Amino acid sequence: MNKRENFGSRLGFILVSAGCAVGLGNVWKFPYICGQYGGAAFILIYLIFLLILGLPILICEFAVGRASRKGMSMALDTLEPEGTKWHRLKWISIVGSYILMMFYTMVGGWMLSYVWKSASGQLTGLDANRISDVFSNMLQSPVSMTFWMIVTVLLSFGVCALGLQKGVEKITKIMMSMLIILIIILAVNSLLLPGAGKGVRFYLVPDFDEVVKNGIGNVVFAAMSHAFFTLSIGIGSMEIFGSYLGKDRSLTGEAINILILDTFVALMAGFIIIPACFAYGVEPGAGPSLLFITLPNIFNHMPGGRIWETAFFIFMSFAALSTVIAVFENILATFMDMRGWSRMKAVAVNIPLIIVLSMPAILGYNVLSGIQLLGEGSTIMDYEDFIVSYNLLPLGSLIFVLFCVRKNGWGWDNFIKEANTGAGIKFPVVIKFYMTYILPLIIVVIYLKGYYDMFASRGTLPLIGWMTFALVFLAIIFYASRPKKK
Repeated sequence: MNKRENFGSRLGFILVSAGCAVGLGNVWKFPYICGQYGGAAFILIYLIFLLILGLPILICEFAVGRASRKGMSMALDTLEPEGTKWHRLKWISIVGSYILMMFYTMVGGWMLSYVWKSASGQLTGLDANRISDVFSNMLQSPVSMTFWMIVTVLLSFGVCALGLQKGVEKITKIMMSMLIILIIILAVNSLLLPGAGKGVRFYLVPDFDEVVKNGIGNVVFAAMSHAFFTLSIGIGSMEIFGSYLGKDRSLTGEAINILILDTFVALMAGFIIIPACFAYGVEPGAGPSLLFITLPNIFNHMPGGRIWETAFFIFMSFAALSTVIAVFENILATFMDMRGWSRMKAVAVNIPLIIVLSMPAILGYNVLSGIQLLGEGSTIMDYEDFIVSYNLLPLGSLIFVLFCVRKNGWGWDNFIKEANTGAGIKFPVVIKFYMTYILPLIIVVIYLKGYYDMFASRGTLPLIGWMTFALVFLAIIFYASRPKKK
């Protein structure tokens, strides 16, 4: 058996965990939805849900990891009461990690590709149409996307191959430190642009008219959903780092530090993107068009734009790679815990496996573009993202919470004991009722509302079909968590 590794420092654990939480979606999506739903009013609602929704689930993941000293492949087996079937649900984490990497490695490759394009001046002096053509041409080139995907895979597995302390912790600490420095520099630059003040007001000044206009329920749900998805909880990406954590600090304090760092990066990303868009008369968009078309066009109009553009995509690459490295570590732990493999053997097997699994998402933009599983205009990546974001993340989070609070699971007493071991802020025992009944209900609502938003516009029959599938999936979870009859 392999001896369990440990983090070399508390800072390493915080930065590595925050690196996993700080993802690409959070960086571009948070500024956009913040402005869309009323600026500072949305931020306030979001922070409330981050504390009452994201934080407890994050602590559950850390507690399961630290108590079991295993990744999700063996954590439930280790902690479950004899005769129960919780261990069957570990496959949500294992399968979820692989599906996430089937498209996230490609998107990470996009970021590295744009670092090269920016640094080499390929985007300099281009008008808006030609910048758009650069992105379209990249999507139509499976060879180029495959090359950058492979670079992403090799770099990330290369970090993991060095070990937890010398690789994952050391390299992620460097990347996250540089990410924070870059994001502050880029934000200051955007704030100093002529006309940036209008963007800051749009971003930070509460606009309750926009809240009413969008519907209070919609704004609340948007804040709730983003608070849920921003921390990468549900498929064991955080649990694995809990398994490497010592007992000297309580989990609540450590989780709060990660929340603060993740929120800081999201807020600072807004200070980069929103003021720059307003300074040059561009409406803040969302998704790939914002990152790869709108922002390069803005940078082209800035003094020293090539430098700022390159720095921006380096920052985005660090955000992508830190997440890829974290999920790769979770995947490697599966083989090291379940099979007793060495780290290097697990790396050697997974490099070609991940490369092959990443190909459908790449080919979905060109050779296989006719496969549109979610309807006209959708891609294979959209479907893979749907499986992870709308299914496995919420279902996995529900499993963590139920496992930590149910009597036939690990149980509340064991969870509280583990969460509050060590110095620091303690998890409040008085919220047991909330954790046992209300929090699971909120997760189910997010899960089913996500399905509704996805399929309501596609007609009644598909909606009924997918909702039925969702309910069956939930029934499977409750069945698997039932105690075995004697």
